[in-house]
Amino acid sequence: MTDKFHDLKTIKYSKSEQIAKIILNRPDKLNAFSATMHDEFFSILTDLVNDNSIRCVLLSGEGRGFCAGQDLGERKGGEKMDLGDKLENGYNKNLRLLKSVQAPVVCAVNGVAAGAGANIALNCDIVVAKKSAKFIQSFSNIGLIPDCNGTWMLPKLIGLAKAKAIAMLGTPVMAEEAVEWGMIYSAIEDEQFDTEVNDLINTLASRPTRALSFIKNIFDESYSNRYGEHLDRERDVQRVCGLSDDFAEGVAAFTEKRQPEFKGH
Repeated sequence: MTDKFHDLKTIKYSKSEQIAKIILNRPDKLNAFSATMHDEFFSILTDLVNDNSIRCVLLSGEGRGFCAGQDLGERKGGEKMDLGDKLENGYNKNLRLLKSVQAPVVCAVNGVAAGAGANIALNCDIVVAKKSAKFIQSFSNIGLIPDCNGTWMLPKLIGLAKAKAIAMLGTPVMAEEAVEWGMIYSAIEDEQFDTEVNDLINTLASRPTRALSFIKNIFDESYSNRYGEHLDRERDVQRVCGLSDDFAEGVAAFTEKRQPEFKGH
């Protein structure tokens, strides 16, 4: 870890055994995003995008919540503001970087995920949550629409009817319900959460990283590609995968009836 990350005020950031951990660290504010947190998140994501040694990323929160969204304490009551500018230079800038991280990104939702916090989680590749956790599209409570790509993701994940309802009503969605709806991957018993999250990120870090990177990208591309275009894209990506060291190792391990030792390239 370089010296510039030693003095982070709002996020804990560490790298060990090819796994990077980003822990939002304003527990007294339910890890709501401040201007400082936006800046620190950007620096961390820039570092990750340029670090090819990382094979899995964990994003989680300190304390009893994952992220309560934007810290409204930084806003003046009754003040109108250009939130488009705030989005572009804050959340949107960071989410574009998050999508550029080539290693799989796991979000471990350890408590409430509200507003931007809920949608930051849903931008990750695999989302798991404590059974006690809940997701709240709280934007309409203060006269806003879901941002952080919420209006793009939610209809695709849970369908238009449910997406409109939870966005308009601000209805909390508990973790187990989020799994049933297809919003997240898994809801974990609170007592087993840390253990199972650790097992998950270590499993991902031991798998063929380049193939996982292609998987996350090509699934996203499927929303905009035509049928024939996507067949061509699969062909081109599979060609690269077939020429990789990890593919050769995977086939060798299968033939020799042993566990593969993937190197991530």
